Amino acid sequence: MAQSDIHIEVRNANFKDIDAIIELVKKVYKTMPSYKREMIRGQISHFKDGCFVVLVNDKIVAYSASLIISEKKALAPHTWSEITAGGYGSTHDENGDYLYGYETCVDPEIRGNRIGARIYKARQELAKYWVLKGIVFGGRIPNYAKRHKKVGSVREYVEAVIDKKFKDPTLGFQLRRGFEVIGILENYIPSDKESMGYAVHLKWDNPAYTAIETSKDKPLRQNSVRVVSVQYQQRPVKSFDEFAQIVEYYVDVAGDYQADFLLFPELFTMQLLSIKNEEVPPDVAIEAMTVYTARIQELFRSLAVKYNVNIIAGSHPTRQDGRVLNVSYICLRNGDIKEQAKIHPTPDEKYWWSIEGGDKLEVIDTDCGPIGVLICYDSEFPELCRHLVNQGIHFLFVPFLTDNRQGYCRVKYCCQARAVENQIYVTMAGNVGNLPRVKNLDIQYAQSCILTPCDFPFSRDGIAADTSPNVEMVAIADLRIDTLLQARQSGAVRNLLDRRHDLYSVNWHR
Repeated sequence: MAQSDIHIEVRNANFKDIDAIIELVKKVYKTMPSYKREMIRGQISHFKDGCFVVLVNDKIVAYSASLIISEKKALAPHTWSEITAGGYGSTHDENGDYLYGYETCVDPEIRGNRIGARIYKARQELAKYWVLKGIVFGGRIPNYAKRHKKVGSVREYVEAVIDKKFKDPTLGFQLRRGFEVIGILENYIPSDKESMGYAVHLKWDNPAYTAIETSKDKPLRQNSVRVVSVQYQQRPVKSFDEFAQIVEYYVDVAGDYQADFLLFPELFTMQLLSIKNEEVPPDVAIEAMTVYTARIQELFRSLAVKYNVNIIAGSHPTRQDGRVLNVSYICLRNGDIKEQAKIHPTPDEKYWWSIEGGDKLEVIDTDCGPIGVLICYDSEFPELCRHLVNQGIHFLFVPFLTDNRQGYCRVKYCCQARAVENQIYVTMAGNVGNLPRVKNLDIQYAQSCILTPCDFPFSRDGIAADTSPNVEMVAIADLRIDTLLQARQSGAVRNLLDRRHDLYSVNWHR
């Protein structure tokens, strides 16, 4: 292809690029494990400014990821997993001192267009924009395994490359870009057999840096998000239209309050069983509910668009591939519908209703940022929430259904723990009232609430808003993202920053 026919573009990565990035990484690192989708999602979510792709004629041929960290962490010995939170990039600290580059891969078939140089230039410009001291990273030395018997130690190999006695295309390129060697990182990436697990600790000093406070504005984000939780009264209805009218009332209220999110309870659609007013076996009742799935989806999709609010439509029994799942439909105000199945059905759900657990847990992208949904019992499994937080969520929504105070307290205390340990906002919505003719759904107990971390910037007791127990009403709160991020970086405790990535991690197996 002639040079005149080549169009090269360097831009920030987005979620639509994830599949292409994964294929590129597989192609470049044939002997090393590739990224999972959720890892790249986390990298982009935590610091999109630091994630670049290079396109040649609209095809992604290079990917680069970086984050900001403190000088203490950047210059101290570390491993790749420790510095990147296992590849999710959740160690990003906007108040840090250095840009840390932890991924750069270029299609080996692309040569002669200075792709690597373009990435490094973009990083250097980013460091200048954020007024950082410089750039630090651990550089691979892929030729070391071939030559280590000739030179002995890794330090001798690096010195030989610096003295131009050996050629190392990766390290040599980095030295030519103005980076200096400040040390050797052992066990940096143990699976990197070509580098024998080592990395060269490299640093570039920003010549434009000055340790004077700057008035430069940081990238804008929506700081305040208004959330409404509906504590929903179970009551008999005579038709689907009557049910829809009750639902629309609450959506209308949320629209009037200019809410960004509206949460309904788990399985609140069960009141549709009262239309026929028949007492039937529990599994038959659930099967009857599945016929309403399409109408439920369309109802909440249309209401989300009409009233300009993102709706987490509680949950509804849904038949998929011959199985009945408990599914939450997230209807966005742009008309999109997302879904999240309950991963862990309770023993009663499995025994009486034959409900099975879902296999996927995905972050949902909204106009207010990425969110997560865990249905009731799922909130009692901390690994699920941490998996979502690793990918960048600030808001967790928990529709629940509990029939007594003990059951409610299990969910409430676990949700409060999720808010504290992950430094996120958690919104809960439950049912009140009863439907006597529906087996295993006879009584309800709920006190819906909007929870925060427990620290000085937040509400007393870590509760931004709540409802009276067992009374039909709503809870409303304005939640600030900047306050949350400030608490993560400089709060009384810093649960996310203080994690020991050298000791433990959450690994999603599918």
